[in-house]
Amino acid sequence: MIKEITLVAGALFGILAIVLGAFAAHALKKKFTEEQLKSFETGVKYQMYHAILLVIIGLNFPLVNTLELVMVAFIIIGVVLFSFSIYGLCISSSNGNKIKVLGPITPLGGLCLIIGWVLMLVVFLDYGKYLGA
Repeated sequence: MIKEITLVAGALFGILAIVLGAFAAHALKKKFTEEQLKSFETGVKYQMYHAILLVIIGLNFPLVNTLELVMVAFIIIGVVLFSFSIYGLCISSSNGNKIKVLGPITPLGGLCLIIGWVLMLVVFLDYGKYLGA
C-alpha cells in the first residue's frame, strides 16, 4: 500500500508542478512581481524534484520497514508544507492580503524535506550492512 501511495504522490506532485509552473509562467506573470515569480518557481522546482524522487523511491525501495515509511512520509509532508505554503504566500501577497501564518510553515516543510533525505541516507547505510559494503 505504501508503494502505491508513494508512486501516486510522486505522479500527482509531478502533474501539479507542471500545471502550476505553466500557470505561473502565463497567468501569473503579469500579476506577480519578479520576486514573487521567482519564489513561486522555487516551490515548483522543489515539488518536481521531490515528485521524481518519490517515483524513484516507489520503484526501487522495498518500502517494508518503518524507517522507509517515515522517510516517505517526511518527503510527502515536506512537499506539501514547503511548496504549497510558497504558492499560498505568493498568491495571497499578490492580491494584497498576504496570509502571514504561511510564512513559518515554509521552513518547517524544508526541514521535513531535509529529514526525509537524512532518513534516506540512513536507509542506504543500513542497506550497506546487508550488501556487504
